[in-house]
Amino acid sequence: MSDDPRTLVSTDWLAAHLKDPDLRLLDASWYLPDAGRDAKAEYEAAHIPGTRFFDIDDVSDARSDLPHMAPPPEKFMSRMRAMGVGDGHQVVVYDGNGLLSAARVWWLFRLMGHRDVAVLDGGFPKWQAEGRAVEDMAPIIKDRHLTARFQNHLVRDVTQVSQASKLGTTQVVDARAAARFKGEASEPREGMRPGHIPGSRNVPYDTLLNADKTMKSPQDTRAIFEAAGVDLDKPIITSCGSGITAAILSLALDRMGHDSWALYDGSWAEWGMSLMVPVATGDA
Repeated sequence: MSDDPRTLVSTDWLAAHLKDPDLRLLDASWYLPDAGRDAKAEYEAAHIPGTRFFDIDDVSDARSDLPHMAPPPEKFMSRMRAMGVGDGHQVVVYDGNGLLSAARVWWLFRLMGHRDVAVLDGGFPKWQAEGRAVEDMAPIIKDRHLTARFQNHLVRDVTQVSQASKLGTTQVVDARAAARFKGEASEPREGMRPGHIPGSRNVPYDTLLNADKTMKSPQDTRAIFEAAGVDLDKPIITSCGSGITAAILSLALDRMGHDSWALYDGSWAEWGMSLMVPVATGDA
């Protein structure tokens, strides 16, 4: 793969830059409750040297009833200052799945106007499989100011997505598994209706990944989107269960050079619970 410090970097790239003074590494591991994994405990047991732990549920909007919604810029700046992440830093995010929740944090930084952020391709599992260095010590933190400039064009709410669904001018692409998209599988959160946003297309996030959880090439991801009926000439809104895996689609689109995308932050956690919006089942 070709390394791009604004989207995706390899373990080789990270190893070569690990001691750069302005590199900031973040472990953004996050798991569903039924996964039986404790992200913070795993970080404390072993992480890439110099890594800080990024808690997706903590760095979120506490005023919302929806899971891990994007925080207000002031809260994001405060949390990043406390983590020693600020202006002028190259941020690299990884997770313990390989490539799952790290993309969500990549999107959060982009949402806050910070472009020098990349996801580690293959994540911590690939780093470990290659026998690279790990440690169990937390890094020494020095406060660093981060300027947040909220990028409204990178996020959508339920009203905007509803309008896009009705008008068809913007393509909605859902990252959930096909069975959930079709309404054939139950949702992990109680009270959510099965199905999908009318008119949306389905690109399950894992179809964009290789067996080792690295991301497929931009050419291959483009073909996957097109095979799913996605019109790549239109603006795109990515969606999923709760705004985590939608960011993998956003990352793939950005790598492909598609510069007109946004993420539906509430995703199915919001749409599936609302009786004010319609639900479709079956194929798109």
